[in-house]
Formats: sequence, structure tokens, C-alpha cells
Amino acid sequence: MNLQLVFIAALSAVLCVSRAQHDVSICTAANAQSCGECIQVSETCGWCSDEKFLQVGESKSARCDDLKSLKERKCDEVKIENPRGEVTILKNKPVTVRVGNVKPKLNEITQIQPQKLSLKLRSGEPQTFKLKFKRAEDYPIDLYYLMDLSFSMKDDLENVKNLGTDLMKEMKKITSDFRIGFGSFVEKTVMPYISTTPAKLLNPCSGNQNCTSPFSYKNVLNLTDDGDKFNNLVSQQQISGNLDSPEGGFDAIMQVAVCEEQIGWRNVTRLLVFSTDAGFHFAGDGKLGGIVLPNDGKCHLENNFYTMSHYYDYPSIAHLVQKLGDHNIQTIFAVTEEFQPVYKELKNLIPKSAVGTLSSNSSNVIKLIIDAYNSLSSEVILENTKLPEGVFLSYKSFCKNNVVGTGDNGRKCSNISIGDEVEFEISVTSQKCPSNGKPETINIKLPGFSEFVEVVLNFICDCDCAATGVPNSPECNKGSGTLECGACKCNEGQIGQFCECSQDEVQTNDMDANCRKDNGTDICSNNGECVCGTCICKKRENPAEVYSGKYCDCDNFNCDRSNNKLCGGHGRCECRKCICDANYTGNACECSMDSSTCLAKNGQECNGRGKCECGVCKCSDSKFQGPTCELCPTCPGVCTEHKDCVQCLAFKTGEKKDTCQQECTKYKLEKVTERERLPQPTDEPIPRAICKERDENDCWFYFTLAVQEDDTKQVHVLEKPECPAGPDIIPIVAGVVAGIVMIGLALLLIWKLLMIIHDRREFAKFEKEKMNAIWDTGENPIYKSAVTTVVNPKYEGK
Repeated sequence: MNLQLVFIAALSAVLCVSRAQHDVSICTAANAQSCGECIQVSETCGWCSDEKFLQVGESKSARCDDLKSLKERKCDEVKIENPRGEVTILKNKPVTVRVGNVKPKLNEITQIQPQKLSLKLRSGEPQTFKLKFKRAEDYPIDLYYLMDLSFSMKDDLENVKNLGTDLMKEMKKITSDFRIGFGSFVEKTVMPYISTTPAKLLNPCSGNQNCTSPFSYKNVLNLTDDGDKFNNLVSQQQISGNLDSPEGGFDAIMQVAVCEEQIGWRNVTRLLVFSTDAGFHFAGDGKLGGIVLPNDGKCHLENNFYTMSHYYDYPSIAHLVQKLGDHNIQTIFAVTEEFQPVYKELKNLIPKSAVGTLSSNSSNVIKLIIDAYNSLSSEVILENTKLPEGVFLSYKSFCKNNVVGTGDNGRKCSNISIGDEVEFEISVTSQKCPSNGKPETINIKLPGFSEFVEVVLNFICDCDCAATGVPNSPECNKGSGTLECGACKCNEGQIGQFCECSQDEVQTNDMDANCRKDNGTDICSNNGECVCGTCICKKRENPAEVYSGKYCDCDNFNCDRSNNKLCGGHGRCECRKCICDANYTGNACECSMDSSTCLAKNGQECNGRGKCECGVCKCSDSKFQGPTCELCPTCPGVCTEHKDCVQCLAFKTGEKKDTCQQECTKYKLEKVTERERLPQPTDEPIPRAICKERDENDCWFYFTLAVQEDDTKQVHVLEKPECPAGPDIIPIVAGVVAGIVMIGLALLLIWKLLMIIHDRREFAKFEKEKMNAIWDTGENPIYKSAVTTVVNPKYEGK
């Protein structure tokens, strides 16, 4: 034990006279004990493997430094270990370019380049590669139509019965290889979703309606290129019914996604059209029917029927998102206008999905599908599988016409047509090596497209020189360790730069345990080296600045500052705390304990209105101001107190006009011609009050007041009071007369107008009665003529 103490003392003495320390960098502060640890600190760190590099007394962690410093410290460049990462392309088939009318085979179509890469990753050093995508012409499409067959969709079913051939014709304009399938759903076959009475199980519809028995999900037609077969099978379908409004569509979507073989999905563009006029049940709703087991996300089709709806709960939205993504299915929600908001929110949660408005009878379903497909296929978004811990990806997109994309942090390009080519720049960065050190594989894919890029990640966790280490090297205390990368890697039980110390002597199971304060993680507080269980503190470039303490946790330069001075210039820094001189206190010795500057004229400290802190009065009430809280500019009593004296001195009026000379002494008054010339509170160091008072004539006069140290009141007063103007009698009288005349004329005009209207109504009434009279309007019926005419019949007409 005595030998150990002598050795440590010798090392300490040598370190005191060693070379001036360079600035501490992230590399040296890491206290790396091997080349592998060093290169994982930062991409800027290197390790000197020269055996003669270290000076006497330096720890082997001094071999780890930034590259520039290692060269300045005379480490041979050949001996500097600085492995770099790289990108290797393993599979690089070019994207497909169609020549003439020659259609490439499905397995020959390539839309993403390259297809496989291998990356060597060093901690902190990003590796960048480019990915090219080109939408291929005439790319195959599989479309599965999943329809709600509850009773409210009866009229919709009639329009879907001819969907197969009509949709085939439209899709042939996009691709020559198109297949279509059909499935339907209603609800879980348990109460309270359906009625379980025998009669309702046979025919759930009321009245004379003929309906089929309720079911959860039924695969009616596997994907086929025969549109007529689609029409025939769909025309045989019947409407069913259930009790509640939300339907069991999520159960059906899950089965369509996971039952690849039963549905007949190919590794091409996959579209799922979900048609309904209602909402949906999701995870947790199954408890209403006594179903508590979470959905297992597996296929349970028997004879094309989902058989486990009564056993498993509805899937959650997150579960659906996972399965749709895993099986590369794009979803088109064709729903009625009433449920548009609900499914638009759902669309935001499901990548590569679209929502279209379905007419009340599904007559627009073909246009809806075509529009939704064009919208989905024109958008390219990159996604990656789960990354290993400590690995990060960043994206930059170059879209059509080489325009830099901004969507989704550089992962997205929009408005991409068939034949367009886009490019992505992807950077992969590892922050640390995985615990097992083994390669990891991630996939980068585009949702909605079947292809992906396989990226193999190889981590640089150690230096090449580690493989050529010399076991039991005589350089390491006569064979007590392996000479690896110029430094000794000690055998079990030995510690120290040259494995010169025994672990038993240090009496710890952790070679650096004695150098960790409070069982922490930092060795010597990152301010020194641990040599045989004892901290040797680093030296600063400024010899006046030193680290100290058993764990190098103290220093004399990291204390608080005031006025840009360490400890305010009134103390000394000891172990990161200020020891203040006499009469000073505070974290940075910024406060003076001398209270003489806080005494007011009356001998009180801060006039009894505050406390003296750091030699300055801190007024307890914010309305008081001044060095000793002597003035209150906003207090109403200040102006009122001096109002009468100012009034009598300036205008010879007021209550004190007769006793002004006796009572109003120590006033120094000065008149100003304009209110703007009155001094403001900020014009002078003496606090000043601004006053506005009313005299007995209701006139306002303005003045400012400042109390001098000798109790003289300095007053500036506006020489002319502001008096309210008297009323102008003539305009008032003229206005009243004119108002009365105008009101009279208005009343006459209104009366005349009413009389005219009345006369016209009476005349119209008379004319109407005259037209309705039944007698001859040409002779008065009560008139008797005075002349009598007699005609002899014999001579009539002669």
C-alpha cells in the first residue's frame, strides 16, 4: 500500500510540471479508456495508437482527442485511428422505362432505385444516399369493394350490382391489368347489436321485407378480372339488418387486410373501397356484448365468413393502421355526406387513405373511386420501419421539375403523374452502438406501392487495430494486459495505465469507483483522470484557474459574477461558491451591507416605507419613490396639500389669498405659457408630482411640484387656467325657434299627406260602387218626364 502512495505522489509531481493543457474538448472530456470508446464519442475524435505517445503520468484516456489536437501533440498521422463510415449499394436495378407497346412483366417492373444498400455508421457521422422513384406505366391494380349491407343501404345495392363491368371499363383507361373483388358486412351477431330472437335471426327486417340473416363479414368474390362474374354474384346479394346505427366495418376491414390468400391479393397496388352510410364501432365497444378479448389481427375466414366476431372485440384504429400498412393497402372511404366529418378525421389517422362523398343511392361510386385513386397515386410519401435505438433518419425530397419538397419534413411529393421521376436524399445517423453490436436492417417504403428499399446498418464500434492486439504483453506490467491500439487493456484484477495496480489494492469491484462522487457516472467529475483509484485533476491553460477536491469537483473560476466580475470583485471563489469580503453579501457578493445610504432626513431607514437591500431602498409600496421612499407622485394628497398655496401665489385667489405670505413660505414658483413646457417626472433627478386642480370658478389649473433637499417646494404653474366656455345664447334660441317651426311644418305636411290618402281611398271606393250599380247609368230611375207620347197602333211605322 505504501508503494502505491509513493507511485501516486510521483505521478502528481510529474503532472504539475507537465505540458500546458490544451482546451478541453468533447473528446478529452469523455475519458475514453479504449479506441472503441473514443470513436463513439464523436465523429471528430481520434485515437493515437502510438505506444510512445503519452508523457509520463498521463492517463491512457489522453490518447482520445480531436484530430487537430492529436497532430499538434505530435502523434504520427499513420498512428491516428479515425475510421469513417461509408455507403455501399448492393442492388441497383434501374427504374423501368416502357419502350413502345411492349408491356413488362409484373416481376420485371421497378419503380424504386436502389433496392438494397449497406451502411457503415460511426457515431455522430451521417451517411447519405439518394433514392429514385418513378411511377411505372400500366401498373397492375387490385380493388376490393367492401359494402355495408344493413337495411339503410338497400337502394345502394341496386346501383352496385352493375359496378363490375362499368368500373372495369373506366379502370382499363388507367391499367390493362385490373382485378376486382367484393365483400359485405353488417354487425357482430350478438346482442345488443342485433336481435337474437329466432324470427329476427331468420329475417331481421320488419314488415314484409325479405332480408337475409345478419352476419359480421362475408367475402362474396375473390379478386378477379371477370367483371360479369362480379355483377352476377353481387346481384344475388340481399340486404340484412341490425339494431344500432354504428356498424361492424372495422371487423371486416381487418379480415380483408390479413386474409391475403383468401382475398387473392397480389403484390401490386391494392385498393380497398369501404362503402357505408353509418359510423363504426371500435375497440372497447365489444364490452356491450360481453366481448372483452382484444382483436388478434389474424385471419378467421371459414367458408368465406368471419367466424370469430362473437369472440374478439373490434380492432382499434391503431391496430388497423398497422395491418393496412403491413399489407400495403390504400383505403378509400365512400361515405354519405352526413358522416363526412367522422371519416375525414379517420383519414388523418390512416396514411394513404381518402374520403369521397357517396350519393344517397351510390350512383356516383365509379367517379368517386377514380378521383380517389388519382389523388392517392399522385402523392408519394416515404416511410421507414422501426429504427434501432440511437439511429435517426432525415429526408430531403426533390419533386417534379427538381423542386425541393416541404411536406412531412421532406418525405413527401405531390402531383406526381405516371412517368414522373422524383428523388429523395436520405441521411442516416447513429448516436451510439447497439448493445449487441450486430448489424440491423430497416426498410424504407412508399405506402401504396409494393416495393421497398432494404438498408443494412453496420455499426463501427471498435477500431481496426483492436483486432491485432498483443495478449499478455510485457509492456503491460509484465503481461498483466493486452497491448491494444497502443494502450494496455488490463486483465481481470488489474487496473491503471500499464495495469500496474491491483484491483484488490484499490478495494473496489469497479476500477473507477473511488473516482466517482456519490456513486455517480462521471469519473473525477469529468475534470481529471482516475489513476489507480485516485483522481488527478486537469490543468487549465490559465495557471490561476485550477480544479481541486477529491473528485476534482471544485474549481476557483465557476462562481457567480456581478458587473462582469467574479464574485463582483468583493470576494473570492472557493469550490464554485463566493466567499464575500466584509460588508458584502449575495451569491455574487453584489450586495453592500452599508445602510447609511438608506437613511432619510428624518433619520428613519427608507422613511419607514421600505427595507434597505444592497444599500438601496426597496419601497414596500410601489407608489412611493425616491432614494429613501420620500415621494409619492401618484398619491392624491400631494397635489391637494399644496393646491391653495399655489393658487394664491400664482393667481391671488383661493382660500389662502389673504394669508398667503404667512402660510405659503418656501415656495419657489415659476410660470410657463404652455402646458407642454411643464417639467416631466423624468426631466430631473428629483421626483416630481404632476397636478391638475379645480378652483372656485370651475377652472382647471396645472402645476408640477418637486420637494428639494432643504424642503423648498419648486413649483412650475401654467399661467392661464383653463376655464369652461359659457353657453352661446343666440344659437340656442335660434335653434329652438327653428326646431319648433320645422316640427310644425312637418306636422302640417304629415296631416296633408294623410288627408290626400284618405280622399283618394274614398274616391276609389265611390268609383267601385258606381261600377257595381244594377240600373241604367244613363237615366235616373226616379225621374218622370213631363211629356207623354201616344202612338196609334194602326199607323205605327207610317
